[in-house]
Amino acid sequence: MVIHLEDVSLKREGKWILQNINWKIKQGEQWVLYGLNGSGKTAILNLLNAYNFPTKGKLTVLGMEFGKTYLGEKLRKQIGFVSSSLQEKLYPNDNALEVVLSGAFASIGLYESPTDELREKAGALLEELGCDEYANRRYETLSQGEKQRVQIARALMGEPSLLILDEPTNGLDFIAREQLLEIVECIAAKPNTPTIIYVTHHVDEILPVFNKTLLLKEGQVFAAGNTDEILSSEQLSNYFNLPVNVLWENQRPLLSKKQTESGTM
Repeated sequence: MVIHLEDVSLKREGKWILQNINWKIKQGEQWVLYGLNGSGKTAILNLLNAYNFPTKGKLTVLGMEFGKTYLGEKLRKQIGFVSSSLQEKLYPNDNALEVVLSGAFASIGLYESPTDELREKAGALLEELGCDEYANRRYETLSQGEKQRVQIARALMGEPSLLILDEPTNGLDFIAREQLLEIVECIAAKPNTPTIIYVTHHVDEILPVFNKTLLLKEGQVFAAGNTDEILSSEQLSNYFNLPVNVLWENQRPLLSKKQTESGTM
């Protein structure tokens, strides 16, 4: 079992942020964590990365049970994490290669001398993700799409068992978004790839490689299971409290409001 949450709840400043979360991720599954803004997605990610601990319930990540095992750095070294919050912490004057190399040490910034083998590995990842041409450019000079590619390469540098992509297409135009999604699809389709949790609030970003989806609503699990069953018109209409249609095109879902006969809601 990669992840197991059993009746997990989280309370902050007297308010329940998460309530009774039950979620199992098995080896070989690739998941989408879908939720609107304020649904509790970030709270779950902070738990998985051991930045917070559950107020109630049992949480096990990569075989480490919270409260019984020393976590923190030990756990985070096994998790590749891509997020806007991490992007803000990276040193802007480091070049792209240095940012990727720092992933081998799970550090912000490069404080150890990387071996030739690590440099070769970082260069190969940059090339694989289509960003080797700006390996020597300062991170702050890169476009948002380029920064996200570098972040993903950094996350893969440590050969993680779990890769979390937290809304990686935020701020990207259509072309850059689709290019990044192609990269994500290639990573997810590889043999022996890490388990991926793709976090989003855009239904049309859900790729066919993600065979499982969890819908999070107001800090609770609304539904979880096979993606093609979870992302149905009926299920999402109930989720949004709004009649919607789900149309599948190229194995990706497209969402639209359902129209009445008069053409109005």
